[in-house]
Formats: sequence, structure tokens, C-alpha cells
Amino acid sequence: MTEHVYKKIELVGSSPVSSDDAIKNALDRASETLKHLDWFEVTEVRGHLTGGKIAHWQVGVKVGMRVDRAED
Repeated sequence: MTEHVYKKIELVGSSPVSSDDAIKNALDRASETLKHLDWFEVTEVRGHLTGGKIAHWQVGVKVGMRVDRAED
């Protein structure tokens, strides 16, 4: 089995629709510029209220990306 090494970064995605959509927004944006995204974990969920109603979901995620080996 191949041994992998990962780097973790923390992101916060937001969405007026849902917490799932906030996660998707964070991962979609990260995938625009980062390579080898392999996994994520949700670290926190919070939201912004306006007039007592949910205006935005905010979800903290840690994203793991595989670190390549240098070419020999």
C-alpha cells in the first residue's frame, strides 16, 4: 500500500441556502487552485441571523490534500 502524506488547511464556506451548500462552496473554491484534495472534515457550524431568521450558514472545514513526492 502506498504511503501518503497530507497537508491540512482550514476554510470557512458560506451559503444562504444550507450548511451542505456552504461546505460545497468552500470545496469548490479550493479546488479551483489547489491540487490533490482528498478529504474534508467539518469542524464547526454557525450562522448569521437577520431579523431572527437564518441569513447565511457558515461552516468551518479542514481540507486534506496529498503532498507529492519530489521527482528523483
